[in-house]
Amino acid sequence: MFTTRPEILGTFGIVTSTHWLASAAGMAMLEKGGNAFDACVASAFVLQVVEPHLVGPSGEVPAVFYSAKTKKVEVLCGQGTAPAGATIEHYKREGLKLIPGNGMLATVVPGAFDAWMLLLRDHGLLSLREVLEPAIYYAEQGHPLLPRVSDTIKGLKEFFETEWPTSAEVFLPGGEVPKPRQLFRNPQLADTWKRIIREGEAKGSDREAQIEGARNAFYKGFVAEAIDAFVRKTEVMDQSGSRHRGVLTAGDMAKWQASYDVPQTYEYHNFRVNKIRPWGQGPVFLQTLALLKGFDLAAMGPTSGEFVHTVVEAMKLAFADREAYYGDPDFVDVPIQTLLSDAYNDERRKLITDKASLELLPGRLEGYEAQVERTLKALRDLSTTDKKVSGGEPTLQSMRSARRGDTVHIDAVDRFGNMIAAMPSGGWLQSSPVIPELGFMLNSRAQMFWLEENLPASLAPGKRPRTTLTPTLAEKDGEPYMVFGSPGGDQQEQWQMLLFLRHAHHGLNLQETIDLPMSHTAHFPSSFYPREQKPGHLMAEETYGAEVLDDLRARGHEVEVAPAWTVGRLVAASRDKDGLLHGAATPRLMQAYAVGR
Repeated sequence: MFTTRPEILGTFGIVTSTHWLASAAGMAMLEKGGNAFDACVASAFVLQVVEPHLVGPSGEVPAVFYSAKTKKVEVLCGQGTAPAGATIEHYKREGLKLIPGNGMLATVVPGAFDAWMLLLRDHGLLSLREVLEPAIYYAEQGHPLLPRVSDTIKGLKEFFETEWPTSAEVFLPGGEVPKPRQLFRNPQLADTWKRIIREGEAKGSDREAQIEGARNAFYKGFVAEAIDAFVRKTEVMDQSGSRHRGVLTAGDMAKWQASYDVPQTYEYHNFRVNKIRPWGQGPVFLQTLALLKGFDLAAMGPTSGEFVHTVVEAMKLAFADREAYYGDPDFVDVPIQTLLSDAYNDERRKLITDKASLELLPGRLEGYEAQVERTLKALRDLSTTDKKVSGGEPTLQSMRSARRGDTVHIDAVDRFGNMIAAMPSGGWLQSSPVIPELGFMLNSRAQMFWLEENLPASLAPGKRPRTTLTPTLAEKDGEPYMVFGSPGGDQQEQWQMLLFLRHAHHGLNLQETIDLPMSHTAHFPSSFYPREQKPGHLMAEETYGAEVLDDLRARGHEVEVAPAWTVGRLVAASRDKDGLLHGAATPRLMQAYAVGR
């Protein structure tokens, strides 16, 4: 099969990410004597510099990883929680029915930095200075600006100048939109990281002590102090069409720490798939597998109408359950074992017919009937509400052309047998104004909470938002085998599912699976403000061909044809039992790369 680039093969190490500079920085860590975890951390910080419209230092990250030292799969939880002042009552007093997609009220505790430090301390080999060095270099000396970053800034120019002047100072140097593919710098961000390193190294020569010092500098020191002061004194225009102050405080940051979690798993043929638990949408992937287990997918062509239809109909059912049941398990009872059970899915599978479903159909579990009804009512009320969306007010007209923030992804495997899939996001340049003393923005993950009471994802202080971020680690025949992921919000599970199924059932290598035509649905409510829903929708790349697209239309799908090479940003890496490593990255957007040897 023709591919746009080779599947990378090697034995020393593979790093693949959504930007070539991040992949190269990660590989440099392996060459220094580091491992997959060092590589992942270095790549992540570079991505904060070169893809600021998709990730920033105040964002969040879940990761799923296998450690050759501990011999187990774990989840790294870098998802910050809602501040103490983030109550439904407070937000309703602010005149809101939905949490805006940007601005100060959309912010939760920044989670990624502490997560990266925890991973580096416990599983890495290199020093804090070594892994931050590439990101500091690109922030200080400059990096070639991606055209999409330039376009995003262009769409926000007027808004930055009139509403978010601190962002204009950073992203509109000299008052002009920075040109694509020319050097762009953020020296203040570099200075922030250099100060964190200095404060860490002031704790002595011990590597772990330095990392702990860096954690304190961010969450209990100058970074937290700057964030607290900025949030308290700054009233910010957001997508609601009004100005609001935030509720995040230094106290919220000081009380929070990243943590490890057990993965949610599902056995599928000779694979065990590891995802995050229902504080994120990861179990949607597992629920979909439980439904698809009853179909002979291997007998369907990997780009056939029957294959696409069957997969998307299963995903509609799984995503409907996401709306009705998923939330932070520390706050709500999520019946995940029932949702993954054979008995439940044997009944649910009967809803998949040869026609596209146009309804949102969550399962009805005993004891959860009222919760499901409240969820459906909230969605009905939302669909009939005259919502103000981005661009709805004159002061927000310039935001119409700005792309919604997205995500990045990193996979790394090494010669020792370690592997990690990480999905950093948040803290986009369009999330909130730049904090001038720090050179970065706050996140907007709180928009995934509901301002309705008694829903699984209702806002509450200390609660994790139900994130869309969802990395994947698959074991094969009892051994850690493959890590993969894709940016894309609600589409992340869908594109990853196509990769996994085509690889598992059709024997295609990683690059072949990624290069095949991609598709997804927006049938269910979006996790992002203003939570649009398109019943029966199916977006498919034109490269599926007219016959397949017509077949899907005949099955009742509302087909939206996408241009070739525009859907999905998948990257993946794997390790065979004999130590042979594989890596692949999408050619879409012309920036993701797998490197290795």
